[in-house]
Amino acid sequence: MVKRFISYVKVDTQSNEESETCPSTPGQLTLARQLVDELKAIGMAEVTMDDNGYVMATLPANTDKEVPVIGFLAHVDTATDFTGAGVNPQIIENYDGNDIVLNQELNVVLSAKDFPELPSYKGHTLITTDGTTLLGADNKAGVAEIMTAMDYLIQHPEIKHGKIRVAFTPDEEIGRGPHKFDVAAFGAKYAYTMDGGPLGELEYESFNAAGAKITIKGTNVHPGTAKNKMVNSIKIAMELQQKLPAEQAPEFTEGYEGFYHLLGITGDTEQTKVQYIIRDFDRQEFENKKAYLTKVVDELKAKYGSERITLDLHDQYYNMKDKIEPVKGIVDIAYQAMESLGIKPIVKPIRGGTDGSQLSYMGLPTPNVFTGGENYHGKFEYISVDNMEKAVQVMLEIIQRFEQNPEV
Repeated sequence: MVKRFISYVKVDTQSNEESETCPSTPGQLTLARQLVDELKAIGMAEVTMDDNGYVMATLPANTDKEVPVIGFLAHVDTATDFTGAGVNPQIIENYDGNDIVLNQELNVVLSAKDFPELPSYKGHTLITTDGTTLLGADNKAGVAEIMTAMDYLIQHPEIKHGKIRVAFTPDEEIGRGPHKFDVAAFGAKYAYTMDGGPLGELEYESFNAAGAKITIKGTNVHPGTAKNKMVNSIKIAMELQQKLPAEQAPEFTEGYEGFYHLLGITGDTEQTKVQYIIRDFDRQEFENKKAYLTKVVDELKAKYGSERITLDLHDQYYNMKDKIEPVKGIVDIAYQAMESLGIKPIVKPIRGGTDGSQLSYMGLPTPNVFTGGENYHGKFEYISVDNMEKAVQVMLEIIQRFEQNPEV
């Protein structure tokens, strides 16, 4: 499993929101082809990859029972927040519980002061970055765990199971993971994304999500003769931000609280582009947030001229709870699987995105299961090999429980 994981993270698969192709970057295709070869090598059946980089494969049933087809999914791309090129993983065996120097030359230290959960991994084997890139455990840990679980089942035919489908998808980090996913071709009744974080995470609630791109046009005039002529688009963008509720930002929210997140602002006096994401678990509050942003933009249009400001506001995904609750038995199976392995399930809402949000609305109810990683999307990302192994064990237990109790 570790060897697989290391080989995956060394491929640069960072997605790119500005790209209009699928997948958005060529590195994702490189890894997808590698996974196709590996799936065939371990003995999986019906291994396919379409033109958009979606990889699917089958582990045929070895039981006479009528068992629902279940699937496991992971995404191959890494986040846009931090570079994923030149990943150089470091393996720390029998971690001693102290601070970890990731990069002595750059003085990058993974410390318990900044990350209080770190000492709880004492005795584990950890895989970290070298302090210059992200690691890519989100979500190549999930890829490695799914591949390892399938390999294990093939090597242990005495473990009875129904038909299993697996898929590896592109562009999850930019919200497009399921956009070209063929649910009918996948053919599973239920699925799980192996895309969570620390040990025990089990999630079937997600944000309602929207993205907003605002373009502001100013008028640039020499500052020496600018009186009553210059319109500074940057200042209008600042005014926009000041009108949004300051406490409803990611750095001030937790649990079921929603937010407006200023993702980026680029520009000059002549033109500025502002990008937000809007998140809320409650559908009505989600609609209220979108309406408030629209109201603020309309106020600025009235003040500065409607031709100066354009708003592109679009929904990205919805709370998957609405689609999973009617078949909550699939969550219960994962919960029981963890408990049977001595793992305390941590059922909580996903304060982020998952392919399962969109897949659940496409007819494939898909809760999310932990992979064992921490501090995703940055240079302090790391993962416990011990907990990766437990994620594999949970998958195997889920599979067996479906075979033992097909009437979910």
